[in-house]
Order: sequence, then structure tokens, then C-alpha cells
Amino acid sequence: MPVSFAGHSDSVGIASQNWRTFFADPQLTQLIDTALSSNLDLRIATQRIEMARASFTYSQGFLAPQVNAVASAGVDRYGQYTMNGVGNYDTNLSDNIRGSQLTPNPTPDYFLGARSTWEIDIWGKLHNRKKAAYLRLLASEKGRHAVITALVAEIARHYYALLALDGELEILQKNIDYQQNALALVRIQKEAGRVTELAVQQFTAQLLNTRSRQGQVQQQIVENENQMNRLLGRYPQPIARGKSLQERELPGQVLTGIPAQMLVRRPDIRQAELDLQAANIDIDVARAEFLPSLNLTAYLGLNAFRTAVLFNPASIAAGLLGGLSAPILNRRSVKANYQQTVAQSRESLYRYQQAILTGFSEVSTQLRGVENFRSVAELQAQEVAVLEQAVSTSNDLFRGGYASYLEVITAQRSVLEAELALITTKQSQFLAITDLYRALGGGWE
Repeated sequence: MPVSFAGHSDSVGIASQNWRTFFADPQLTQLIDTALSSNLDLRIATQRIEMARASFTYSQGFLAPQVNAVASAGVDRYGQYTMNGVGNYDTNLSDNIRGSQLTPNPTPDYFLGARSTWEIDIWGKLHNRKKAAYLRLLASEKGRHAVITALVAEIARHYYALLALDGELEILQKNIDYQQNALALVRIQKEAGRVTELAVQQFTAQLLNTRSRQGQVQQQIVENENQMNRLLGRYPQPIARGKSLQERELPGQVLTGIPAQMLVRRPDIRQAELDLQAANIDIDVARAEFLPSLNLTAYLGLNAFRTAVLFNPASIAAGLLGGLSAPILNRRSVKANYQQTVAQSRESLYRYQQAILTGFSEVSTQLRGVENFRSVAELQAQEVAVLEQAVSTSNDLFRGGYASYLEVITAQRSVLEAELALITTKQSQFLAITDLYRALGGGWE
């Protein structure tokens, strides 16, 4: 294993290491580099950040007046028995009204200028919306960090699985060589009349079984390579990798116990915390909806009922209107929105608690796994050594006529199973240290 820790080191230290340092394997770091640049899940997470950033920018806009350029034209025909109709008729009879000032009927209305609306944030509602949007932007960034952490660990898991399968192929090939030699020996023994055809058939069947398992492992390699290629964002192709787990040392010890600093580094816990803060602020925003809002509307531009005088300085018009408004008949919908916001806040709280529980559980499991698998591997290595000696002994006894062919077959089968069990335990050890690295929040820098 490219990572080694002293027995007195704190397990939090592995999370603070950059993944290039933690996985000091050139082939693995190159694969992780490829995944970080091409993985589709990571690209989706990046777009979530962009959406959150746009939402934050959108919320900022409500704090300033909304100003729109306006060019409008309309026409009204007033009835003779309406206030506007009588008023316009009477106005046109005035001696002060001449020429282009006479009001036509139908009456056009032309406007060219700007109109503005502005909600004065007297209760902090708009500021709170902006704050909640900013927290969600930060949460989306933490979400991307969580995707990176999971992706780095998943690439490493597939990589170590491939190395373990390579080790299985080496073990199977070594045992095939042993079994071929044993089959050649038993055929000689048959010709000498010391064993029957049954012994030859038994050795042949064992050899065929081992070769079939070799084919199964090769298929598993193809499946793991294709799964990794999907994570790398590319089409199926061979995965370049280093030596098998057979030739690799197990990881060094890490200090047992669950560190409190884990909560600081895990991006999923930090994301859940930020989402909870944003949800609590949403409650303040929903509560402010019950209160009156102060709105200002204004306009400035050119306004006339004749196009010939629209650009005359005398056509400049301006207006300002302010007013308070509060929900009365629609309070039920405002209340429903408030209740929904409260429920969403509680959901965020439960998700935060769930993230903390998951984090502690994962760290505890992987810490124990690192140590337990180490003990298992040490015992299995001793078992393999004993069984290898048993194979050699059974072969010598069989040549001398002191052991049956069944004892030889049993010894060969036992050492094969023990070696395969050892490589599986080694894989579990590598996966446990990788999952511990992810569980502690490592890999997202």
C-alpha cells in the first residue's frame, strides 16, 4: 500500500492529505485525474453550482429598484356620458386650448421612457432571501466536493479490485502449473501400475476446474474495467495498472477511535448544515409575507396623445407612488407557504442529523475494518505457508507410496482456496483504508 502510518498517528491526518499523496501510485493518480476532468456526475454537480450562483445573483436584484425601458402606444374612445368624455369635450371648448392641445376622440396615448418598481425591505425579507441563496450556493459547492470525494474513492476501489483480480489470476496460474505437474506424475504412476485411471481422472477434473475459474476471473476483470471506464467518462478500453496485490504491502496502522474533527472535513455534513441554515432563513422570509410590504413605483419619460409633439420638452412626464399592501383574502395561501417552509426546515434538520450519524457509522466501521482485516490477513498468510508445505509433503509421500492421490488433491485444493481467501482479505484491507479516507472527508481538495 502506498500509504503508511505510524501506530501513534491520528486517523484524521489521512483525510488532510491530498489524494495524490495518499494514493502514491502513478497509474491510479492518472486515472483519478482523468475522472476529475471527464466524469459526468462531477459535471452535473458543477452545473448545480452555476444554477445556485445564478439564483443568488437573481435574489440580489430584488434589493435594488427594478427599472424597465418602456415604449407604449394605446388608444381610448370615451363615451359622451363619461367623466373623461364630458371633461375632454369641455376642455376643448376652453379659450386656453388651441391646435395640438385639443384632445381628439378616440384619444391616442404614446409613452417613451422608463418605469420603476421598488419594494423597500423594511422587514429584511429580501435580505434574507439573498442570504438563503448564498448559503445554498455554498452548499452546492460542498455537494461538488462530496461528489469528488466519492469519485476518488470509487476509482480507487475499482483499481484495487482489479489488482486483486490480477492477483487471483497469478494464484490460479501458479496452481495450474502445480496441478499439471501432479497430473503428469500420476500418469507415470498409472503406467507403473501404482494407481488406477480413477486417479488420473480426479487430477484432470481438478485441473479443468481451476482453468474454468481462471476464465471467470478474466470476465470479472472485463466488468470492472468497463465500470471504471464509465466513471472515467470514456468508452471501454483496457485499464493501465501496476503490480497486483500479491506484491503489495498492507496499509500501516491508524489510530482507532472516532475523531470529532471528522465533522469539519466531511463535505456532505457541511452541505447538510448549510442547507439547514438556508431552510431556517426561509422560515423568516415566509413569516415576513404576513406583514405589510412598502412598494414604490415611478416613471419618467415622454407622454403625449399626438406623435407630432411627443418629443417636445413640454411632453416630459414623471410620477411617484408609494403604498403599503398586506395579504387579507389570500392569507390562507401565505399560511400554507409558511407551513411548507417549516416542514422543509425540519426535513433539512433530519437530513443533517442523518448525515452525522452516517458519518460516524462509516468511520467506526472502516476503522475497525482496517485492524480486523489486518489480523485476518496475518493468520491467513500463516495458513497459506502451512498448506504450501503440506502440498510439498503430500507430493513426496505420494512418490514414495505413503500417501494416496486423494491426499495430494486435497492439499492442492486447500492451498488454492487459502491463497484466494488471502488475496480477498488483502483487497478488503485496501478498500477499508480507502473508504476510511473518504469517510473522514479526504480527497476533495
